[in-house]
Amino acid sequence: MAKLQSGNGVQRGTVESLAEHESSSLGSDSELNGFTEIQTDKYGFIGGAQQSTGENDNIPPDVLRQREAKWLDMLNSWDKWMLSVSLISLKVKLRCQKGIPPSLRGRAWLYLSGGKVKKEQNQGKFQELDSQPGDPKWLDVIERDLHRQFPFHEMFVARGGHGQQDLFRVLKAYTLHRPEEGYCQAQAPIAAVLLMHMPAEDAFWGLVQICEKYLPGYYSAGLEAIQLDGEILFALLKRVAPVAHRHLKKYKIDPILYMTEWFMCAFSRTLPWASVLRMWDMFFCEGVKIVFRVGLVLLKCMLGSQEKLKACQGQYETMELLRSIEPRYMQEAFLVQEVIELPVSERDIEKEHLFQLRRWKETNGELHCKSPPRMHGAKAIIAAEPPSRQDLKQNPTIIVEVPQTTESKMEKGKKAKSKMQKKTDMKNTSPPLNPYPLPSDPALVSDTLAPSESQHLQGSNQSLSSTENDTYL
Repeated sequence: MAKLQSGNGVQRGTVESLAEHESSSLGSDSELNGFTEIQTDKYGFIGGAQQSTGENDNIPPDVLRQREAKWLDMLNSWDKWMLSVSLISLKVKLRCQKGIPPSLRGRAWLYLSGGKVKKEQNQGKFQELDSQPGDPKWLDVIERDLHRQFPFHEMFVARGGHGQQDLFRVLKAYTLHRPEEGYCQAQAPIAAVLLMHMPAEDAFWGLVQICEKYLPGYYSAGLEAIQLDGEILFALLKRVAPVAHRHLKKYKIDPILYMTEWFMCAFSRTLPWASVLRMWDMFFCEGVKIVFRVGLVLLKCMLGSQEKLKACQGQYETMELLRSIEPRYMQEAFLVQEVIELPVSERDIEKEHLFQLRRWKETNGELHCKSPPRMHGAKAIIAAEPPSRQDLKQNPTIIVEVPQTTESKMEKGKKAKSKMQKKTDMKNTSPPLNPYPLPSDPALVSDTLAPSESQHLQGSNQSLSSTENDTYL
């Protein structure tokens, strides 16, 4: 997946041209090919390879409620959980491995990645970038890529719809935030996954953290970082699955041929959606080692025995096999368990990284793109940039101005009426007897009505007053 450059003669991509596409869609994000009612799975997919079948992926409601309560408690005291003793941070890791509750996934990802802190420390930054026109060479390429991102998801199904517009805004803002890096195709699915779980501003800061902390250098020109990680993956494979390693080496299949999309898109275009979400839960908590582990598990499962290699005696056959991984190996429960149990640590990755970096310099010279050091997960990020409690405070995302209640309007009307009545009383020193006394005045009621009628009317008045109070409370 090479770094993209804008072509010549392409119409400039802007939000205005997106709006033109919107008029050609069928009126809303949820309308497709003339059908206004579309059946989606619980993740929002209306079809495609990543649509969920709904089998074996339902958590009992009582268990889900318990997990939500635990996560709310953690998020409300996040600094305590992440900076305290290792036992507490271990509990965070275990809860991420079990899966973050869907209702809190977006908020948890933002906290784990450090995006929440970045957002609070850079108030108004996204709005400032969003208001700028952007570089036309990147806008053209971004706009051409929008319809390719999860076209079977309800959020992105309408050309020029709200999902595509927000994706455009996030990617454009990143090119302005990091003009030296610009835009890379693989950033689009990353941003799209984030937008499925959070607003555009939060998705922008989530993307910034992934590009700068979790996968630094992945989206820079030359793709040197991804090539280095490919060599690291291949070296780790020798230890994890020697048979697969020998086979790939025999047919001279470079890691860059099969792992580029896996790593750059964080498996968002490879795995079933339930597995993608579980993998991302662990990825945000533990860092890039989860991406390495998933890649190693898939290679081991597909190429890890002589029996499996009988069907792929050659480079072409092997690549075809890796492009069509058996569903059972990508199934959520199986894959998560294999990833958790695989003995590959961040220390193993960093040790191999130093070795491969020395080899790279001997062969190719110095790296052209100097990337910041990689952060291995949430604990490393929060330790490197300790946040204040104010940065971690949850602010309301929707503020509603409460309109003036009917009761207060009625009270104002009564006050104005009483003032006018006083003025009238001062002008007329001897007012005539009112032949139709107000029911709220018991003295007048008793003077003009029989005792039984007076009691009945007073009772009705109390009932009416009680009803009014119930209505406007």
